[in-house]
Amino acid sequence: MSQLAETYACVPTTERGRGILISGNPKSNTITYTNGRSVIMINLDNPLDVSVYAEHAYPATVARYSPNGEWIASADVAGTVRIWGTRNEFVLKKEFKVLSGRIDDLQWSPDGMRIVACGDGKGKSLVRAFMWDSGTNVGEFDGHSRRVLSCAFKPTRPFRIVTCGEDFLVNFYEGPPFKFKLSHRDHSNFVNCVRFSPDGSKFISVSSDKKGLIYDAKTAEKMGELSSEDGHKGSIYAVSWSPDGKQVLTASADKSAKVWEISEDGNGKVKKTLASPGSGGVDDMLVGCLWQNDHLVTVSLGGTISLFSATDLDKAPLLLSGHMKNVTSLAVLKSDPKIILSSSYDGLIIKWIQGIGYSGRLQRKENSQIKCFAAVEEEIVTSGFDNKIWRVSVHGDQCGDAVSVDIGSQPKDLNLALLSPDLALVSTDSGVVLLRGAKIVSTINLGFTVTASAISPDGTEAIVGGQDGKLHIYSVTGDTLNEEAVLEKHRGAISVIRYSPNVSMFASGDVNREAVVWDRDSREVKLKNMLYHTARINCLAWSPDSSMIATGSLDTCVIIYEVDKPASSRLTIKGAHLGGVYGLAFTDQYSVVSSGEDACVRVWKLTPQS
Repeated sequence: MSQLAETYACVPTTERGRGILISGNPKSNTITYTNGRSVIMINLDNPLDVSVYAEHAYPATVARYSPNGEWIASADVAGTVRIWGTRNEFVLKKEFKVLSGRIDDLQWSPDGMRIVACGDGKGKSLVRAFMWDSGTNVGEFDGHSRRVLSCAFKPTRPFRIVTCGEDFLVNFYEGPPFKFKLSHRDHSNFVNCVRFSPDGSKFISVSSDKKGLIYDAKTAEKMGELSSEDGHKGSIYAVSWSPDGKQVLTASADKSAKVWEISEDGNGKVKKTLASPGSGGVDDMLVGCLWQNDHLVTVSLGGTISLFSATDLDKAPLLLSGHMKNVTSLAVLKSDPKIILSSSYDGLIIKWIQGIGYSGRLQRKENSQIKCFAAVEEEIVTSGFDNKIWRVSVHGDQCGDAVSVDIGSQPKDLNLALLSPDLALVSTDSGVVLLRGAKIVSTINLGFTVTASAISPDGTEAIVGGQDGKLHIYSVTGDTLNEEAVLEKHRGAISVIRYSPNVSMFASGDVNREAVVWDRDSREVKLKNMLYHTARINCLAWSPDSSMIATGSLDTCVIIYEVDKPASSRLTIKGAHLGGVYGLAFTDQYSVVSSGEDACVRVWKLTPQS
C-alpha cells in the first residue's frame, strides 16, 4: 500500500505586468490559487496541509470559495467555470461556458446564489452574471470596450456589482437583474482590482497609475483616495480589505505591500509598509495580496508567498515558496536523506526538509536554465542549454563559487561517480565526455545516437543507452572506454539508467514504457515484464537497500516493484503528478519522493507487504 504523506505545493503562476488573484476560505485559514491546470488549496496554519484540484482541461486562472466555504468556483483561460465541493473527492456540481476568452476574476454573491465573472471575450461579452445552479443570466453588462480585469459583488443588500479593466473604467451596475448605472474614468491607466469592504459601505479600485480610489457603495460616488504621501511608486496590482473594513492591504510592482488606515470619509493613509524579502530583483515585485483573518498574504512575481501577522506587523514574515514550472529532477543528500533538492528547468533549485517542507532556495550566481542536475555532499552539478556543465559548491543554504566547462555540444544526461564525485560522465548526442572536476579528460565518439547513461559509483564502469534501445557496457580505464558487452532487450530508445546502491544490479527504462532490472555480473535480466506504464518512462530510483525500484512515467503514475517478486505484484500510485512524473528518489526504505509537470513535490509512504 502507499499513501500520500506530504505535498510540497507549487507556487501561483504569475505573469509580469499583471496582478494575480488569491482567495481565502471564509471559515478557515485556507487559501486557494492556481498554477497550470491545478487549483491549489493550502492551509496557512500548516503549509504541508495541501489539496490539489486538477480537473480543468485548460490552465486555470482564478478560484474562489463560496460564502459558506462548501464550494469552490474555478475558471480557466478557455472561459469555463467549474463549481465543485471542497470536501472529499471534489465532486463536480456544475460546469458552464461563461465567456469566449480567458476569465480573469470571479465573485460569488453574498447569498451564494449568483456568480459574476469577467475577463476577455469577443464583442461586448466581457462580464457575465449567472445563477450558480442553472447558469441562467442575471443581467446585461454593457459599458466596457476592453478586457475586464476585476469584478466585485456587494456583500450586503441591495446587491450591486462593480467592474474595472484595461479601458481605465470603473463601472457600477444595479440589480438583479443587473443593468449599467454609471461609469468612472478617474484612473489614467489599467484598473487592476476592485473590492467592496466587508460591511458593504465602500469599495476601492487600484490601478497601474499608482492610485487607489474609494467610493460610496450605495451611490458609487467617489469619496476619497489613498494618500500619495508615502504611497506606491509602481503599479498597484491587488487590494484586500481587513475583516473589520477599517484597513486595506495593497501590493505593488514597487516590491512593497502597504497597510492603509481608511477613515470614515474614505481617505487612506499608510499605517505600515511591508518590504518584500528578497534580493530586490524583478522577481520581488508583488503581484497579489490577501487579508485572511490574522494573516496578511503577499505573492511576488517569482512566486514567493510571504505571511505577515496582522496583529504584529513588525514581525518578520514566514516565507513559503516552491516551483512554478515542471520539476524535472530530484536529489536526496546521502549524509542527510531528509534533505531533498529539486530543480526546474527555469533554473530554480529548492531545498525541502521532509516533515517541514520549504527550507529555502539555493541561489546560484549564474542563474542559467537547468536541463540535467546531480547533487552530492557539498556540490551540485548542472547543465543547461548552453553546452556548459556547471559545478557549484554548496555550504548549507548558500551556493559558493561555480566553475563551468564547455563540452562543445548539448548535454543529454549527466552522472557522477558517487565514491569519487570528481569524475563525471556526460552524454551528448554522439557520444560521451569524461570530466574530472571542471576539466575535460576525454571526448569519445561512440558511433551511435546516445540517449541516456550511467557510471558506477567507483567510476570503473559506464553504461550508455542508445536511440536503438541497446545498452552498451564499457569499462573505464584512465580516460578511455572499452566496450565489454551490448545488451538487447528494449524496444524503444533508452530514457534512463541507474545502478543499484549495492552495485550488484542496474535498471534501465525506455520510451516504449518498459523497465528492466539487470544482474551486473552475469548481465542477465533479473526482473522482466515491467510493462505496466502506458507511456514513456522518465525516471527511476532504487530503494537504499536495493530491494525495490520505482519508475515514473509520462502517464502520471509511479510504479514500485520488488526485485525478488514477479513484476505483476507491483504497487501503483495513480495520478501522482498531473502531466507526468519527471523526478524520483527514495529518502528511506519506505519513503519515495516524486516530482512532476504540475510543479509539485510529493512524499509517499509505502507500507511493507507481508
